[in-house]
Amino acid sequence: MKIHSVLIIVAVTTLVLDVSALEDDRARAYLEGFNGYNKRAENLTHLVWLKSWAYNTNITEYNLKQMMIVTVLRSDFNKKEASEAAKFNLSAMTNASLIRQINKILDVGISGYNDSDVLRKIAEIEAEMIGIYSTAKWCKTPTECHQLEPGLTEIFTNSRNYDELRDAWKGWRDVSGKMMRSNYQEMVTLMNRAIKAGGKYADMGAYYRSVYEDPEFENDVRKLFDQLAPLYDELHAFVRRKLRTHYGGKHFPSSGHIPAHLFGDMWAQSWSNIYDLLEPYPGKGSYNLTKAMIKQKYNVTHMFRVAEEFFVSLGLKPMPDSFWTNSQLVKAEDREVVCGGEAVDMFNETDFRVRMCTIVAGDYLNTIHHEMGHVQYYLEYHHQPFLFRNNPNPGFDEGVADIATLSFLTPEHLKLIGLIQELPNSAEGDINFLMQMALEKVAFLPWGYLVDQWRWSVFRGETSPKNYNKAWWDLRCKYQGISPPVARSEQDFDPGAKTHIADNTQYISYFVSSLLQFQFHHALCQLMNNTRPLHRCDIYNSKTAGDRLKSVLQMGASVHWEEALFKLTKGTIGETRKLSAAPILAYFEPLRIWLKEENRKANETASWDKNNCPPGSFVTVLSGVRSLASTGSLTMLLMASIVLSWLAIPWLYNMRSLKGYKKLSAFNSG
Repeated sequence: MKIHSVLIIVAVTTLVLDVSALEDDRARAYLEGFNGYNKRAENLTHLVWLKSWAYNTNITEYNLKQMMIVTVLRSDFNKKEASEAAKFNLSAMTNASLIRQINKILDVGISGYNDSDVLRKIAEIEAEMIGIYSTAKWCKTPTECHQLEPGLTEIFTNSRNYDELRDAWKGWRDVSGKMMRSNYQEMVTLMNRAIKAGGKYADMGAYYRSVYEDPEFENDVRKLFDQLAPLYDELHAFVRRKLRTHYGGKHFPSSGHIPAHLFGDMWAQSWSNIYDLLEPYPGKGSYNLTKAMIKQKYNVTHMFRVAEEFFVSLGLKPMPDSFWTNSQLVKAEDREVVCGGEAVDMFNETDFRVRMCTIVAGDYLNTIHHEMGHVQYYLEYHHQPFLFRNNPNPGFDEGVADIATLSFLTPEHLKLIGLIQELPNSAEGDINFLMQMALEKVAFLPWGYLVDQWRWSVFRGETSPKNYNKAWWDLRCKYQGISPPVARSEQDFDPGAKTHIADNTQYISYFVSSLLQFQFHHALCQLMNNTRPLHRCDIYNSKTAGDRLKSVLQMGASVHWEEALFKLTKGTIGETRKLSAAPILAYFEPLRIWLKEENRKANETASWDKNNCPPGSFVTVLSGVRSLASTGSLTMLLMASIVLSWLAIPWLYNMRSLKGYKKLSAFNSG
């Protein structure tokens, strides 16, 4: 009897194993066979990127139509392949890699919705919103009109006139966000209808968060922000005092908020442009990278070669010939192009490009290092199956790209490549350096956190159309400690004054990358036995750091991002599978101590009213004279990132553009 039972168990086990092996083999053949899914998807994606590249480097109606044609083809492809993938019995499969790939194919987002008219309408709405945004002009006078780039950006960078900045701040919002409020409301309704029909996600925000493969992700990032808030609060208090001294106390509400237009940036997400008003120790260790580059006769090609040499010093790959042949490194003079920095994997395993409109300036050299960091990722994971030729989460890619900038911007590295002659070895020079970094990295944190807090609330229905703008300012007043310089109302739509709302690019990835880049930097510096403070560590020329980094980049999206993070941090004090605020806090700890003492001596409280905006910030009906404005044509600029967003497959929704990446222009001052 016992022998009989054993034989039955053996037979059943063998049968189960045979079934599992058979299902694995079927899936492998579907994915990897001759003209299998991987090859079909790669060929189509290569075509999509070719058409997208053609449009972004030559903006014409013809190129736009061509891009839309292949976009529709890909949407149909995604839907069809999801139906094929649904035929596999995942519970009968044992190969984790195959299961992961099939699951990625199945999760098509709103592309799986059966009403193609709705999907087409979503794409049209997004095209119209980005058209509004990209062609908007604010007219200071009937004869002087400015688009965001370069006109309004130059005003915010250079002006120190309170009224001029206020008018430009309000003017941009009048001609951008305000014009797309109804579009956005309709888009939210349609997207939620499409995603809910699939039965997997409660709303579109839940779908966007799913790419992090963590049910506690939303709670985790909230806890992390709470850990970072005290550092930001100290910086906010110091900056408030300096700005109050410059502009006069009459402009600053008693609630402790700072008027939003005084930070040298349209959205107060980067404060680097006002470093001249904030420099702790004037002249100590200051340098001007642009002047140094011009003096040494840098040209654009040399700037890219300098960045390339940084990565090669780590043992990573040089740029392939296709990079130098096919990239757009400078702005074309004979046609309209998109200038926002973007690195692209063309998905043919040999063609990797960057699109920039580079000029010889320090902030562009920093951006080049960032963009080339993206390309290094593509070069290292190009051997992976199609579905794994991506980052493990959208913040990972940006975090990796910024590893280079954290080293490149150290005085040690700048001296090594001859852009500065002396190191700022004094305590004063060190604080100045940390302040410049904080005005970019720390100042960004609440903004990076709150944008998608608002968006998720909208998709959930917690924030309704009748209080879109009020909810937006509640978050900005609470987290950033800023307030509108003129009264706002629900006639306005201030979220739409940011491109990531207009083109529906998810923003929390930039908050995630703000943490990951310091976790990566901290781990690599420990592995190379760095003896300098973390903020002065330069991983240049370290094959040890390069080998560890390479091993993680080569994994692509083949594993959960927590496993990739563990592999990078393994064997260091910061070994972890989780996001951590500890490294960024350690990096800025000397500055935090200094800020706390300075605020104490000045009797400046590191806080503000986090429950309310200042009185008068919001009104039911806003009256007054309408600003002079011109919105221009609505047919321009449907960028690749827009259409990717409504196709919305995590493996394609990879945040490759630099939309949220702000350059460290403070290093170009002095």
